[in-house]
Amino acid sequence: MIRRTALSAAVAALALVLAACSSAGTGGGDGTSGFVAGDGSTIILDPSRRAAAPAVAGTTLDGAKLDLATLRGKVVVVNFWASWCAPCREEAGALESVYGQTKDKGVAFVGIVSGGKDSIANAQAFARRFQISYPSLYDGDNSLVLAFRGQMSPAAIPTTLVLDREGRVAARALDAVDRSRLLGMIEPVLAENA
Repeated sequence: MIRRTALSAAVAALALVLAACSSAGTGGGDGTSGFVAGDGSTIILDPSRRAAAPAVAGTTLDGAKLDLATLRGKVVVVNFWASWCAPCREEAGALESVYGQTKDKGVAFVGIVSGGKDSIANAQAFARRFQISYPSLYDGDNSLVLAFRGQMSPAAIPTTLVLDREGRVAARALDAVDRSRLLGMIEPVLAENA
């Protein structure tokens, strides 16, 4: 019974994530028909309310191994995206720009590509097109997305999380971010214990 409940919860979470940026139904040719947006909220947690991020490790789009645990001591921006997601295309430039601006200040960026409806080749093409220079993990079975459930989970694609230097989830933005919103998430966490 417990296993069935856990499996049902995992399937429901996966369905929500995959439905968040779908292109089902009718609509124009802008790639957003049927899009279920995040609520646009940004949450920044007080350090006393933060929980540790789950263990997340895998293979990047360029074939390297990456484990989030190796980034402890840095503020880490984790962006959940997919190549078929129109809002992901809209925010790609802002993410890369802020990465360039903050990487020498102790901030690391990691993308997590939702593999449910994506392929490695499409994700690699997206990264080249938008000149994304930070690593992205390919999440072919969505296990990395599901690992975050219950901890300010990524309830839509795109979702951006900020982890503090201790590897705890400090902030979350549902939906696409711009430079100002992203910096507004990073800077307070970066200023902690500086």
